[in-house]
Amino acid sequence: MPHLVLLYTPNIEPQTDMSALCRTLADGLLQVRDEAGAQVFPTGGTRVLAYPAAHFAVADGQGDYGFVYLNLRMGAGRSKAVQQLAGDTLLARAKAHLAPLFERGLVGLTVQVDESPGQVYDGKHSTLHPHFNRG
Repeated sequence: MPHLVLLYTPNIEPQTDMSALCRTLADGLLQVRDEAGAQVFPTGGTRVLAYPAAHFAVADGQGDYGFVYLNLRMGAGRSKAVQQLAGDTLLARAKAHLAPLFERGLVGLTVQVDESPGQVYDGKHSTLHPHFNRG
C-alpha cells in the first residue's frame, strides 16, 4: 500500500491526460516523507488506478460538469501529520494537473484519505517489492 483510486466523469478525459495524472500522483506519494525524513510509502507497493464512471449525474445536470474523486487507502500506523501531508500532496498535484480544466469549466475535485485499521485479511504476493528493495 498505498492504493490510490481515481473515479472520474468521462467527459473530462478528452481534456486531460489521465495517465499523466496517475504518474504525477504516484510520484507525489513516493516523495512523502515522515517526521524522520524516511520515505513513507514503499515504491513497490504504490498503486494508482483511474476509472471513468460508466454512468454519472453531477449537480443539476444543466451543464457539462466534471468531477474527479481520489481515494487514498493506506495501512494503519502512520501519524496524523503524514496522513495530512499525503492528502495535501495529492490535492496540490491534482489541482496543478487539472488547472486548465478548472479555468475552462465547472469541475469538482475531492481527495479522501482512508486508513485500513480493521483489516481481517491482507493477503499479498508480489515480485515488485523485492525488485525495489534490492540493496
